[in-house]
Amino acid sequence: MAANYDNSAWFYDRLSRMIYGQAIINSQVYLLKYIPAGSDILIVGGGTGWILEEIANIHSSGLKITYVEISAKMMVLSRKRKTAGNQVIYINEAVENLKDQAHYDVVITPFLFDNFTEQTLQKVFAHIHSLLKPKGVWLNTDFRPTGKWWQKILLKSMILFFRMICQIEVSRLPDVEKYFEQYGYRIIDQKSFFGEFILSTAYSKTYEVS
Repeated sequence: MAANYDNSAWFYDRLSRMIYGQAIINSQVYLLKYIPAGSDILIVGGGTGWILEEIANIHSSGLKITYVEISAKMMVLSRKRKTAGNQVIYINEAVENLKDQAHYDVVITPFLFDNFTEQTLQKVFAHIHSLLKPKGVWLNTDFRPTGKWWQKILLKSMILFFRMICQIEVSRLPDVEKYFEQYGYRIIDQKSFFGEFILSTAYSKTYEVS
């Protein structure tokens, strides 16, 4: 069963701020400077959609954004966001089911891959990769524990909580970095947040993998 955050939509952002302060927001906003003007953008798993307003603060027009979110209740909240003059296409569907021939300049995946087992992640990653143009930019933010004791406790509690209420698949975090390496992505910029528990990375797509 795919993870679905309908049950947490009404409190998700407040819970995030209570635990992480502004770190969840800051870690994603940090990468938005790598969005070129006039880009076609794919956002996968944007949650309540606040990132649309942050993007509009940087680019008030000229962007075409495809916003993919599996949670219907999250999508309702996302549609209420102010997107300025940017065009946003909302798709309430799992990204792996997205039959899109478009190729995007930028892909944004905020805390997406920590919802999947390795097997599911392989399929999802390959599909998103196929949608990004050569030399396109992939902005990814995820939890990346460094072995600190408090991170282990927080991670275990977080996974247990969301497995119960949102049916996430994982019992541990998958190794996302190895897929970016395997598919030939080059790191443009990387920064950690919240005691190195959150890692934000801007990647450039350098070549195709068959």
